Amino acid sequence: MDTSASNPSHTHKASKAVPQPNKASNFPQQLTLEPDNARGLATLCGQLDRHLRQIEERLGIEILNRGNEFSLSGERDQTDTAVHLLNTLYQEVMEGNELTPEQVHLALQASGHALPQQADKTRHDDSEFSGTTLIRTKKCTVKPRGQNQQLYVHAVQTHDINFGVGPAGTGKTYLAVACAVESLLKDEVERILLVRPAVEAGEKLGFLPGDLAQKVDPYLRPLYDALYEMLGFETVAKLIDRKVIEVAPLAYMRGRTLNNSFIILDESQNTTREQMKMFLTRIGFGSTAVITGDPSQIDLPRGQKSGLKHAITVLDNVAGISFTHFESRDVVRHPLVQRIVEAYEAQDEQPRDEY
Repeated sequence: MDTSASNPSHTHKASKAVPQPNKASNFPQQLTLEPDNARGLATLCGQLDRHLRQIEERLGIEILNRGNEFSLSGERDQTDTAVHLLNTLYQEVMEGNELTPEQVHLALQASGHALPQQADKTRHDDSEFSGTTLIRTKKCTVKPRGQNQQLYVHAVQTHDINFGVGPAGTGKTYLAVACAVESLLKDEVERILLVRPAVEAGEKLGFLPGDLAQKVDPYLRPLYDALYEMLGFETVAKLIDRKVIEVAPLAYMRGRTLNNSFIILDESQNTTREQMKMFLTRIGFGSTAVITGDPSQIDLPRGQKSGLKHAITVLDNVAGISFTHFESRDVVRHPLVQRIVEAYEAQDEQPRDEY
């Protein structure tokens, strides 16, 4: 089992997908922040340089730094804005103020730079990403199988909102849980939320004992099993008791704002349009969301439209969102599962009669 971790670098380079500067208008600038205060610089850059990444993504520039020396490249007006912003924020930090992603966001808003409107999301093809991404957890190292799983993990690690869409057995949920555990262990997030709509095939939840959370709890067993495998039973139990790991039905998300969290919405094909919109608008600063689902297994009452199918269409050109579409060839369960999926896909392509 490989448990080694890469050494941290002192030079920051954005890992998120950002708009690439036009080389013809590329304008490098150098910035030295004074005084050279290690604590102040760490606060300015944020945990794992999240504040610098936030500025890079919004302005479409690249920021490199070593200590108090910063190098910025991009379009002239964007780098000018970034220089002014870094100077202003550093002055506030040196006056003893804390800096949060929300404050960086507000400072960017005040600078007059709105969020980009068109997609910089991943369009998965074989040329987009090549390499091996390992996910390291407490009890095991998870290695994604095949190109599509590699692309999926890479997207989750570099985007705030991610959709994993496809048939059962393709690793959508398992890999999402692995990424969540790794982020928690790295202190990139403060908690993990596992969410699922209270709809199941042929089941009448009202007749099950307990409150809504207890009714849905048995259906979240695959998520629990993945957590136990990666963290161990005792650790998971302690984290649940401390609310570091929270398991909840989708209905419990209304009215909440989820900051610094890794949120997984499983079986999202069984959300309504309204529920999907509600869930996506819960996501706060410093959070990552993964929405998994299989559009071929919708269990909503007749006449209700799937929120997952609707979201795939509505959010197709929204910046910062990744979509990974799995196919039957990505199934990693028993070989018969792949054949079953392919058989049903072939049937769905035939003219449908009542049967």
